[in-house]
Amino acid sequence: MSRISATFARLGGEKRTALIPYIMAGDPSPNTTVPLMHALVSSGADVIELGVPFSDPMADGPVIQRAADRALKFGGGLNEVLACVSEFRKTNASTPVVLMGYANPIERMGMKLFAERAKNAGVDGVLVVDYPPEESRELLETMDAVGIDIIYLLSPTSTAARIKLVCDTARGYIYYVSLKGVTGAGNIDTGDVKEMIDVIKAQTKLPVGVGFGIRDAETARRIAVFADAVVIGSRLIQELETGTPETAIPRVAALVKGIREAMDT
Repeated sequence: MSRISATFARLGGEKRTALIPYIMAGDPSPNTTVPLMHALVSSGADVIELGVPFSDPMADGPVIQRAADRALKFGGGLNEVLACVSEFRKTNASTPVVLMGYANPIERMGMKLFAERAKNAGVDGVLVVDYPPEESRELLETMDAVGIDIIYLLSPTSTAARIKLVCDTARGYIYYVSLKGVTGAGNIDTGDVKEMIDVIKAQTKLPVGVGFGIRDAETARRIAVFADAVVIGSRLIQELETGTPETAIPRVAALVKGIREAMDT
């Protein structure tokens, strides 16, 4: 059983919803990433989504775009992201790590080499925004060969055919984008989200997580009632880019701990 499957199985037994924080590797500085990953786990994170810096992040809003820009200025790239995962694995063998990014860095490294290096580093899943299921058969087969899950996105505009395709193809969990637009945009309608989650869960036994637009503990608590996972990213990055760098990690840790506590009530 993979680390992702084992984590969701454990949480299901505990009747708890997974908390999945997203951070950008290399932001706000390269030396911050691994300590921040450990702080997230200590604060209640169950899975970590680790962003791969990319110059043209089409699905990301301005907050995550700024994070990618900062990481790129430090020279961050796929090699550095994999190095962070390897370092994290030296003292954490159980928390799943999912890389979230775009196809270009993977294709530049080479798909098979990326798969091998990601597996050796301790990566458990990949979410590649511009590899939809219709265009990612090669990636799916390559990742399957090394036991890394591919997580696919669904959204409010997904057709019935797309929902079925993703439910039939996805590994690990399915990521439901709770609103139209980019990351961090607008407020979400919890009722509409629940309706779509019910539709998706009727067609798959995979866990279904909800992300994009979750910015506070109360929204996370309401989503946690019916979803298998809550993903929160832009709000954490906003916390990282405000205040002093010295207090960035404890501030984000406190925010995640508050969200975890709200989800468990």
